[in-house]
Amino acid sequence: MPRAAAMPAGGRIEQFTFAGSAREYFGIWIVNVLLTIVTLGIYSAWAKVRRMRYFYGSTRLAGSSFDYHARPVKILIGRIIVVTAIVIYNVLANLAPLAGLAVSLVLLPVVPWLLQRGLRFNARVTSFRNVRFDFAGGYWGAARAFVLGPVIAVLSLGILAPVTSRWLWRYVVGNLRYGGRGVACEPSVRALYRQWWLPALLVVCGLVLVAGGVVALKASSLLQAMGYDDLRRVLSVIIPIGIVAYLVLFYGTAGLVYHAGVRNVALGATVLDGQHRFRSTLSRGRYAFIAITNLLATVFSLGLARPWAAVRMARYNAAATALVVAGSLDDYLSGIVVSGSAVGAEFMDVEGFDFAL
Repeated sequence: MPRAAAMPAGGRIEQFTFAGSAREYFGIWIVNVLLTIVTLGIYSAWAKVRRMRYFYGSTRLAGSSFDYHARPVKILIGRIIVVTAIVIYNVLANLAPLAGLAVSLVLLPVVPWLLQRGLRFNARVTSFRNVRFDFAGGYWGAARAFVLGPVIAVLSLGILAPVTSRWLWRYVVGNLRYGGRGVACEPSVRALYRQWWLPALLVVCGLVLVAGGVVALKASSLLQAMGYDDLRRVLSVIIPIGIVAYLVLFYGTAGLVYHAGVRNVALGATVLDGQHRFRSTLSRGRYAFIAITNLLATVFSLGLARPWAAVRMARYNAAATALVVAGSLDDYLSGIVVSGSAVGAEFMDVEGFDFAL
């Protein structure tokens, strides 16, 4: 039986909160954007640290906030390595396609390693109440979660997506450590499939509408033979635009609804140290609405609404997340520090690099 199943149902609920504001973050964001442009992207590493420190510091649990300790130089080194590899690949692919293919085959096994290292880096530079996180996931787990999983989900036309989602959450969350204490994440496949049917239905509806649009587009060619050439030209422009719009609407909404449902199930099956269970209560419809309206606001404001959108989503995610504590959280954290499990600041010297762009 998974450790998550042995967790008692009772406990005191500690709610996550997000105290940031769009006005505060806009000042950080605009400076980050301008300095990144002026320095031709070099400042982006420092910009990431400032952004992460703001969002981590604004996220609170039981009266305390999270901290982000990454060094910008290490992020910059990781990005230089990744960008250099991408440039070399693109040059080879254009000059010698066979050489580019060979390089891609060589680099493919490296992808899980990069993702595993990135997850470990992000965990190790995160702390709560001066206690560091860690990540214990291995290479083959990353390969299954990030390479094999998406391939299986696509080849099965999404039917096995809940299974691959379970692999992903078990790897990313189930390998976290907090002060040396383990985190268990054992979402039920049956519960994940209960979150899958509605997005699947949206995808099917989208395909039906697209098929109808294709038929209408073909039928419009008959209008030319009937002497309605102008109407045919108008429809030949409107119908493809409508098809693309429906694809984006239905597929995008389906993805958002599925993500919110999976998050609720997976976090609900996540337990810290066999004692403290997480809880997620995202409304799938509201989550999709917030994400879509955030995107529209960002696009129509030419990016200026991005800080408002980021804060809005962070606030909603925090409000829908809680930790069900068995006993006293203060006593539990004190026990971690006293036992010597907390990772000190000197650990930063061997944290590795962040390969995420």
